[in-house]
Amino acid sequence: MLTYLKHFGVYIHVGKRLWDIEVAALEVDNLYKADVIDRQEYARMKIILVHEHEQEVANPSD
Repeated sequence: MLTYLKHFGVYIHVGKRLWDIEVAALEVDNLYKADVIDRQEYARMKIILVHEHEQEVANPSD
């Protein structure tokens, strides 16, 4: 997901993977509000981020 966001000029590295995922979710919201991505892509990205967040909470990589 973070690599995909780079296509829009969004680079995220906060320090912890969980924080990166949370900031990515905010950036996806902003891309949708700015009509950069459509509703279908927004929904797909949010589902991926929720899944990644759940995995990171269950098994922290940091």
